Amino acid sequence: MSELTDYMQGVGERAKKAARVIARADSGVKNNALSLIAAQIETQQANILEANRLDMQDGKAHGLDAALLDRLALNEERVNSMVAGLRQIIALADPVGEISQVNARPSGIKVGQMRVPLGVIGIIYESRPNVTIDAAALCLKSGNACILRGGSEAARSNQAIAQCISHGLTQAGLPVEVVQVIETTDRDAVGELVRMEHTVDVIIPRGGKSLIERITKESRVPVIKHLHGVCHVYIDDKADKEMAKSIALNAKTQRYGTCNTMETLLVSVAIAADILPELAELYRAKGVELRGCETSCGIIADCTPALESDWDEEYLAPILSIRVVDNMEHAMDHIHQHGSGHTESIVTADYASAMRFLREVDSSSVMVNASTRFADGFEYGLGAEIGISTNKLHARGPVGLVGLTTQKYIVLGDGHIRQ
Repeated sequence: MSELTDYMQGVGERAKKAARVIARADSGVKNNALSLIAAQIETQQANILEANRLDMQDGKAHGLDAALLDRLALNEERVNSMVAGLRQIIALADPVGEISQVNARPSGIKVGQMRVPLGVIGIIYESRPNVTIDAAALCLKSGNACILRGGSEAARSNQAIAQCISHGLTQAGLPVEVVQVIETTDRDAVGELVRMEHTVDVIIPRGGKSLIERITKESRVPVIKHLHGVCHVYIDDKADKEMAKSIALNAKTQRYGTCNTMETLLVSVAIAADILPELAELYRAKGVELRGCETSCGIIADCTPALESDWDEEYLAPILSIRVVDNMEHAMDHIHQHGSGHTESIVTADYASAMRFLREVDSSSVMVNASTRFADGFEYGLGAEIGISTNKLHARGPVGLVGLTTQKYIVLGDGHIRQ
């Protein structure tokens, strides 16, 4: 047995033991731990930012691209958002122990379902140190132990946050092993984690497509995942023009390096000549490169012809693909062929079109007259998210507290025996 294997198995065994403790902790204990963690993050903000500064310095020296650096970066606003997320999670109802659908059967027994934690959750992520606190908080509140393996580029930031979490758990009287942040930067730790089927119940990867493809291929543990976010906004011929411009601009430029950023804009041919030149000027002012279909290039000056591969690309950068479509049917066909099942939005004033789009577009989030950037656990009122799932089984969309639990049947009797 290698030293790394021995280390990872020890992490798994400690997590399995801690999972039993946190599963039976009441809401008050869990909320107290979260409150103590939030206070410690506020106290240690300067240390967290200094650790992040060193990570950013190394990241630039090692040539990380702009999207990865954006994900890695922390500032006071982002640290304050971590604290706000913790406090929102505290305010949420605890799903653990909730009993539902109790029905009396002819035999006299009562059958219902109880919501319970998943157990031990392994989370593998790249760049974003805020995932460390989001994941820890959601797992803790939902009664799960977690093993967090962040990217080596954020090692200092993650450990600084991990110290705050350990402090809060200790002060609340809970085992520090409820949340374990893997200390080694050895890439083989990921391979070890996804093979720990005897101690880990679920794996959640957050990162680039190559990471998630690897995890899905190698894991012996069930995986909650999304590969990538090729999100679309469709501007219908009955859209309010000013609303459409505002949504299409925000969906692309509010932040580039996120999975809910629009990557392809679809525009009805009936409105394209009127709206695209104005939108193009807005995008140019933001430094966005435009790649379009033949019709788009005929309307927009200096628009680069799109390659077929552009329709499937998650740019995570100031690049946007634009396609003019005949109608909503054509737009939905494009989304069906090229979308990743993440988030799509329609801008329209027509109720029937909006309802049809909601029903027929098969993505984890489907929106009407709103920016795709709202596809986020915090914005959905989940407090934070542990990831966005494009799976169709168990959890779909932003995965919050309920998504980190499952249900078991319970039977209530009074000496009943089956005849």
